[in-house]
Amino acid sequence: MDKIVVGTRKSNLALKQAEWVIERLQAAELPYTFEMEKIVTKGDQILDVTLNKVGGKGLFVKEIEKALEDGVIDMAVHSMKDVPSALEEPFEIGAITEREDPRDVLISNGHVPFHELPAGAVVGTSSLRRSAQILAERPDVTVHWVRGNIETRLRKLREEGFDAIVLAAAGLQRMGWTNDIVTEFLDPEMCIPAVGQGALGIEIRKGDERMQDVLKHLHHEEVAKRVTAERAFLHAVEGGCQVPIGGFANLEADGQVTLNAVVGEPDGTKLLKETETGYDAEAVGKAVAERIAEAGGTAIIERVKAELNEG
Repeated sequence: MDKIVVGTRKSNLALKQAEWVIERLQAAELPYTFEMEKIVTKGDQILDVTLNKVGGKGLFVKEIEKALEDGVIDMAVHSMKDVPSALEEPFEIGAITEREDPRDVLISNGHVPFHELPAGAVVGTSSLRRSAQILAERPDVTVHWVRGNIETRLRKLREEGFDAIVLAAAGLQRMGWTNDIVTEFLDPEMCIPAVGQGALGIEIRKGDERMQDVLKHLHHEEVAKRVTAERAFLHAVEGGCQVPIGGFANLEADGQVTLNAVVGEPDGTKLLKETETGYDAEAVGKAVAERIAEAGGTAIIERVKAELNEG
């Protein structure tokens, strides 16, 4: 049998995701064997500063893309929210998978819900998107940065003076931990998720017909349409995963896509939110981006990027 090499980050969550992909492809009884290649990325190596200060696009994909370009691997499994809104020329997304719960979750000591946290409570996150929306809703709490994989963040919650942390539900679900530790699923209207959150993107070399044929067994068209709207918005506002931007789309019964999006001040003093519905996912994303830009979103993004570069 021919062999297909699947590239992934080395974190426990990334390995779970790659294993899930391989299991689904094996279930399709394809004439291939599958092997996993574990790759360390820049985002995994730099743990002593917050993600937004590491800078650059594709913190968790560049080294994996190099392996893909060099033929070391045949496909790469990414969390879709980590994938830059525009891929480099040699690559394409061969499949977008079914989506786990896209919401953020609060995990707190004593299982205290978000709106019942005491004034001054310390909430941990590594995301400017989350911090902007948390502080907009609860300006009386304090946000402190917390880095590391899921296990590390849970340990820091217990040991380092945090009252609560905010994580993506999808990662916890894939690890099988949701029911045991989650205090509360945050309303996506209050805390709009990251673009692509909950979905996996399988990256391949552009025009690789063998991989395109393999990945049709994984591709989920409904999720892909929703994520297309989200990524079109992200690309149009020239944002990335290190700035305070969120976008989450639903598919209506008639096939239209509804996108809710946000650009916010990192301190939560201003959130710009827009909604658009339409049949053309790309057009929906661009329309929302245009309105948010006109309302001042571009100025916020450019200032945040400048501050990150200075830092």
